[in-house]
Formats: sequence, structure tokens, C-alpha cells
Amino acid sequence: QLQLVESGGGLVQPGGSLRLSCTYSGVDLDYYPIGWFRQAPGKEREGVSCTNPSGSSTNYADSLRSRFTISRDNAKNTVYLQMNGLKPEDTAVYYCATSFKHACDPWYNGKFSGSGVDMDYWGKGTLVTVSS
Repeated sequence: QLQLVESGGGLVQPGGSLRLSCTYSGVDLDYYPIGWFRQAPGKEREGVSCTNPSGSSTNYADSLRSRFTISRDNAKNTVYLQMNGLKPEDTAVYYCATSFKHACDPWYNGKFSGSGVDMDYWGKGTLVTVSS
């Protein structure tokens, strides 16, 4: 059974950095895209970033592109999200998810950039709190 497990969240001061990890097991996801989503308190879930199976193509929400970097290490069954210059508005639960039907490209088709309704499997999330 496929499992996605996020880790790396926590409390960080504004301007700080965190690296989230999404480790998968049970199914070989080396051939599938994986995305990061987040849901802030009182807000809808939104797409943050995604990577194609090889990691050679990545996409980001426009507002996050300059601060966040997604990468994947298929040998470790892990996808990372490096977050720099964190702001209080980045406070959210961060989820990773995968789709067996939809690609990471193009970003604006809404599959990975929207709320993620088309994703097939989700992790349980990791909480990121940005506060002084």
C-alpha cells in the first residue's frame, strides 16, 4: 500500500528556512509526478510546487517561485521542498501528493496548481509555523 509521509515542519522565525521531506513507500513513484500543497488556517488548499518523475521539470506557484525549491531523490524515495525567506503567511499544513493520471506540466492546467482534487494519494501533512 502506498504511503506518503511528510516531515521537517516546525516553528521558524520570519526570514528563516525549512526543508520538508516527503518519503514514499509501498509503490514505486519514480515514474510519477509528486507535488506539494498547503492549507493555511481558514483557507483553501493550494498548490505550491510539483516535480516530474525524473526531477528534470519543476513548477511553482508564481508567488513562491523565488523562495521555494522542489527536488527529488528517487534513490531515497524522497521529494524535498526547500523553503527560504519564510513569512508568517507561509504558515500552513504542507502536504505532498501524487497523481497516477496527471502530469506536473503544464502547471496552469490546475491539476497540481489548484486544490489537488485530482490527486490520487496524499500524505497526512506537516505543520509549518512562521512566527516570531
